[in-house]
Amino acid sequence: MRRFFLPLGLTAALSGPFLPAGAQPLPVPLPVPTAASPVAEAEPSGPLTLDAALALAAAGNFTLAAAGREVEANDGAVMQARTFRNPEFAALVEDVRPSTRATTGQFNIPLEIGGKRPARIAAAERGREVAQAELGSLRADLRASVIAGFFAVMVAQERVKLASGSVDIAAGGVRVASRRVAAGKVPPLEETRARVEQANAELELAEATAELQSSRLALSALWGNAAPRFTEAQGDLDALPSRPGPEALRTALDGSPLLLAQQQEEGRRAALVDVERSRRYPDVTLSVGAKRDNDANRNMAVLGVAVPLPLFDRNQGNLYEAMRRADKARDETLATRIRLASELQQASGQLAVSRAAAQTLKDTVLPAAQQAYEAASKGFEAGKFGFLDVLDAQRTLFQARIRYLGVLARTYQSATTIDRILGR
Repeated sequence: MRRFFLPLGLTAALSGPFLPAGAQPLPVPLPVPTAASPVAEAEPSGPLTLDAALALAAAGNFTLAAAGREVEANDGAVMQARTFRNPEFAALVEDVRPSTRATTGQFNIPLEIGGKRPARIAAAERGREVAQAELGSLRADLRASVIAGFFAVMVAQERVKLASGSVDIAAGGVRVASRRVAAGKVPPLEETRARVEQANAELELAEATAELQSSRLALSALWGNAAPRFTEAQGDLDALPSRPGPEALRTALDGSPLLLAQQQEEGRRAALVDVERSRRYPDVTLSVGAKRDNDANRNMAVLGVAVPLPLFDRNQGNLYEAMRRADKARDETLATRIRLASELQQASGQLAVSRAAAQTLKDTVLPAAQQAYEAASKGFEAGKFGFLDVLDAQRTLFQARIRYLGVLARTYQSATTIDRILGR
């Protein structure tokens, strides 16, 4: 029995980890810490500011949390890429008769050549950089979405206020028309028209209220809350946003998170080409062990080497695929740059036009429409104008206010589009 286990004992003595000369053993990796599950902060039951909305979204957005998990997962991929291949223990028994039995025990130690391990590590690190770049892109996109959603709520709030004011104006017009009809100064048709206008104003109020509710739900969904608690979005809607000129924006495009993420993907694809290129070289397997020959009554050392012959499979198909995917990534980077530059130019132009239109409406059109309505209302009460003149003035004022809110919405949308592209 002692002779039978002697070869196994010799091979067990060699069972320490195989390390190249001068290399240090890898430390046992500690568990990778994971981020806490995103839990939305307590949403205020009162007014909501933009800073508070951004904080809520950063803490409770599940898409952002999922991107963070992907970064953590790529940490594990890098850890795995750095590991060495495991050795293999093999035992062989020749002949079953004790007197002529030969027992061999050996370790087979694979050696990676052709730069496989460095290429594998580089590809895993590039994958982690891609995940980090995508996380940064999602952060920028989330910030832009919160800002756009916040101002959409503010515009919807103003539309509700405007619609409520129109209902009050229409109700006042009905009262005035009723008094004048009762006094015999105008025909009953004027009162009918006033009531139709009141009904239209009430319908507009219902639509504005529904739009506000939808905007509130869309905003609170960004931090995972399906039932918004805040009473109103609080901010200065008339403070028009401004951004640098087109030349400065084009210069800043190189720092776009979307473009950086695509460039990192291009680097990862290039690293995968190196991985497939390194696999063209077959790995060598060294064997070391001992053999016990009972017939000759002696122990023998066993040394061996195995080298695969790359006669047919030289990894040529995988290498070609990786090279073409690297070319595809470069083309996608160029396409992304062109697309973002075009979107940036369009958003910059739209912002300039919307700012000018909003300023004109605010300074000229709205005051003139308000004065015209007030003059028509007073003239109607004094019997100088007909009710149709009042209705026309009322519609003109309402349409001017609606147009102003639409221009404000386009202004903030253009500004947030620029911020989303540049990651600001």
